[in-house]
Amino acid sequence: MSGHAGTDQVIAPAGEPGFDPDRQVQVPRLSFLPEGDGVVVGNADTDSYAVLPTDGAELLRRLAEGMTPRAAAAWYAETYGEEVDIAELLADLAELGLVALPDTAGLSTPSAPAPVRWQRLGRALFSPVALLAYAALIVAAVAVAVAQPDLRPHYRAIFFTDYLTVVTIVLAVGQWPLIALHESAHALAGRRLGLRSRLTIGYRLQYLVFETVMDGLVTVPRRKRWVPMLAGIGVDLVVMALLTLAAAALREPDGSLPLLARLCLALSFGALLRVAWQFFLYLRTDLYYLLTLVLGTVDLHGSASVLLRHRFRRLTGRPGLDQQWARLHPVDRRTARWYSWVMVAGYAATLATLAFAIVPAGIHFFAEALAELDGRHGTDNLVDSAVVLVLSVAELAFVGYLALRTRRRARTTPA
Repeated sequence: MSGHAGTDQVIAPAGEPGFDPDRQVQVPRLSFLPEGDGVVVGNADTDSYAVLPTDGAELLRRLAEGMTPRAAAAWYAETYGEEVDIAELLADLAELGLVALPDTAGLSTPSAPAPVRWQRLGRALFSPVALLAYAALIVAAVAVAVAQPDLRPHYRAIFFTDYLTVVTIVLAVGQWPLIALHESAHALAGRRLGLRSRLTIGYRLQYLVFETVMDGLVTVPRRKRWVPMLAGIGVDLVVMALLTLAAAALREPDGSLPLLARLCLALSFGALLRVAWQFFLYLRTDLYYLLTLVLGTVDLHGSASVLLRHRFRRLTGRPGLDQQWARLHPVDRRTARWYSWVMVAGYAATLATLAFAIVPAGIHFFAEALAELDGRHGTDNLVDSAVVLVLSVAELAFVGYLALRTRRRARTTPA
């Protein structure tokens, strides 16, 4: 923040003839949150955020209190013993949306921020009473599943009908609203705090994905961040509970489960897989971000990955990554020593999920499809199996094509 020019040059540098150091700048409503060695300064109305050094944040506070740029520069020089290029600083802050310069078109009279929509709904859905109600639902569902074993989550629940084409389409399409509900919970939990969080829809490979943009969370005190972070997992657990209780309520007098009840259990198993995925901590899941919040790390995932590669290289007799490891943040280095084993456990959880859920379900799925191809169970089953196999092979072929195309582009693109 320091400069070497004289006071007049610092206040009104060449190239900015319209800048008036004795005229107040417009500073919108900002939040200041100490974070590590700096201060996170944010404008929630425009989703603009920056990490400033402590002295820079204090200077911005003086401008927000009504000091003119000249007075703020003089205060900074007296307080910190250094001069500041206030004009350049204001230009940078204006570009970040943290101040509005008087002579900048469109920024001299900032409009009043629009109220955050859905804030009341978010507060109602995540109030203490609502959280207790969700917990009661989950406890009730667990009790019912313990008493009625056929309601417990199992990969065979996916096959709620003999028509595999129906299974494929219904589960693929039926999960979209539940995934959107998961992400909407994050967004509403953020809006409950006054953040302008939003839900977006996009694509990864051939899959439709929902994502929550919640940049303003960095300006919220740490103790208030855990609800927005865990809201998605909580919704998945509540959805599982509701679907399990619905299946129990739909049970026939003879004890059998009708089609709708079986569909509920199939969708419930899909929600369970989403919860299990959160424990794959080698990925940046909701639980990962919660853990980084609690530990106060900078890049825990990257640091633990460096340590794992370092250990593997040393184990195989190759030079380690000592220099790369030494450049990491001290908190990350200290935490990565044990978190790297958590990442290994995440890989183990992935393998367990594949071994006990994904692979058995896939084998059962294709075995059923192949068994129907002989036509002994009727034309309908033959057509059903053929369609499923064609769709499955086409999907795998499409993913393989995309992977090969990406690899070829990576090879031909100049470094």
